[in-house]
Amino acid sequence: MKIVYMGTPDFAVPALEALIEAGHEITAVVTQPDRPKGRGKEMAFSPVKECALKHGLQIFQPEKIKEENAVNTLKSFEADIYVVAAFGQILSQEILDIPRFGCINIHASILPKYRGAAPIQFAILEGDAETGVTIQQMNAGMDTGDIIAIKTIPITETDTAGSMFDKLMMLGAELVTETLPKIEKGEITPVPQDESKATKCGKIHKEMGHINWNASASSISNLVRAMNPWPSSFTRINGKMLKIWTVKAIPERANNVPGTVYSVDKDSFCVNTGDGILEISEVQLEGKKRMDVKSFLLGYDIEKGMTLG
Repeated sequence: MKIVYMGTPDFAVPALEALIEAGHEITAVVTQPDRPKGRGKEMAFSPVKECALKHGLQIFQPEKIKEENAVNTLKSFEADIYVVAAFGQILSQEILDIPRFGCINIHASILPKYRGAAPIQFAILEGDAETGVTIQQMNAGMDTGDIIAIKTIPITETDTAGSMFDKLMMLGAELVTETLPKIEKGEITPVPQDESKATKCGKIHKEMGHINWNASASSISNLVRAMNPWPSSFTRINGKMLKIWTVKAIPERANNVPGTVYSVDKDSFCVNTGDGILEISEVQLEGKKRMDVKSFLLGYDIEKGMTLG
């Protein structure tokens, strides 16, 4: 098939690579404009642009894709279908109607759950046992289009947003390459989403990582994993920020004040929560490197009864 591919971050790269490998003709790659990055604020290419350059593909970087000039440019890229993965701009109905097979989106959740910007993090935050990738036929709504295909995978106790991101971007690449030939042959009947089961999720922001020790140990564990690698979860110790990277929820009940240190051993320390104990094994003190608790305790005293938060 002739494809216009739209995507921007790392998540969108494996699917583009897979479509090229499968022999599809990529008539153009549409990605966000170059942005300043890092302390030097040097202009940086998106990961998808870097991939497109590597393969010698035509690249289009509209500031606003809905503008008339941008729409006319899209029309010049003759394509059977548009494939979208974390592009970063909303497509108008005019754009959705350009290709004969419409536009499909690779979304990192089991729709209709977690429509929106951060489905991977929210699946972990909510303690879901599984997540997945949905290929949807795009419409003018936010992730509201009919479902074309779904693949699911489990979320383990040690999975973070980072590890699930890696798994789901590969799953998306696999699913979209399986699905496109079926679309071309007319073998798929899209299924409308069940609006009664729809949930939305917004963007992740830094303050979401703040730990409330009155929450349960399992909820805090979910938070720590969902905020890893960004923006990270954090508390305070003796007035300094302490990022918490690796934890384990222990269902032991203790009638102690949430946020106080319950016990300390050579490899970890445990903190009381509103329900259960949280074992912490990897941290990062403000101004220091990320390290395991064994190394951290060599230079910092944690004592039973100390208060965090």
